Amino acid sequence: MSSAQPDAETLHAAIAMAIRAPSVHNSQPWRWRINRRTVDLYADPGRHLVATDPQQRGLVLSCGAALHHFRVALAMLGWSATVTYLPDSADADHLATVEFAPHEPAPADFELSAAILHRQSDRRRYSSWQIPAGYLRTIASRATHYGAAVRHVPEGLRASLARPAREAAARHAVDHEYQLELAEWSGRRGTPDGVPAVNSPRPQPGEQIPVRAFAEPDLPDRTMHPDAAEWLVVCTAADDRTSRVHAGEAISAALLTATDLGLSSCLQTEPLGLPELRADIRTHVLYDCAYPQAMVRVGWVPTCAAPLPQTPRRPVAEVIDQ
Repeated sequence: MSSAQPDAETLHAAIAMAIRAPSVHNSQPWRWRINRRTVDLYADPGRHLVATDPQQRGLVLSCGAALHHFRVALAMLGWSATVTYLPDSADADHLATVEFAPHEPAPADFELSAAILHRQSDRRRYSSWQIPAGYLRTIASRATHYGAAVRHVPEGLRASLARPAREAAARHAVDHEYQLELAEWSGRRGTPDGVPAVNSPRPQPGEQIPVRAFAEPDLPDRTMHPDAAEWLVVCTAADDRTSRVHAGEAISAALLTATDLGLSSCLQTEPLGLPELRADIRTHVLYDCAYPQAMVRVGWVPTCAAPLPQTPRRPVAEVIDQ
């Protein structure tokens, strides 16, 4: 490996792009540490959403997505990344150590980097336009480079995904601790984290697969025609912490690829936080061949839809340990 290393300005720029990654309730549960020759990524247990994400699945997925964003940003800036996963067996929060080598950026590096700046979680209904099958294959193939798979859920299996999604929504509606946490982390106005009210539409009755409902939704959603959204499940062969980091990277690759193709997307994990509902999806959607880690909804927004407000992020200085 070359002795050349990215300078501090380059690393700060890459981390600034990395923290654009999606995270559970926009909690941004990561810490970065810049060393002389490496950068370390840590989960931030202080931002663990206990009621929403009791097993820290979403927390680790969020960090994995940020790690992939970091790698994409580095590639655009002229550096490749070699990652060592869970390098410290005594510290489960130490998720990755990244080393660097010079890299000649390819057109795809610039395309995915641009997608980081344009990707947003769009929870509104999508249009009736069908997604070409080739687009779904492209999204799935990009994710396989990171130790996870993306499975398209065809129409015939949608009921098997809808049933646990509806059950999760019903359970959470009467879960006092969950509702308190949801109120704390959504319906936000003017904060650098959490789900902003202006990015949350009201739940629409009659949806085949319901999406998570947030507090004080204030995003207009006037789409009335049938929604041709497609659903994907990100899954892994194993179910350990490393597999969840890989799944987070695959989620990022899938979302950025969808954005690059002009699609909108929304990450969904609500039923996967409940063990028996996650097992239901594993059995009836994935036929016990893989472990579901996240669901992704993709589609085309209507041409009349207003642009989404930018989702806020914490300042870079707040997520870097000196």
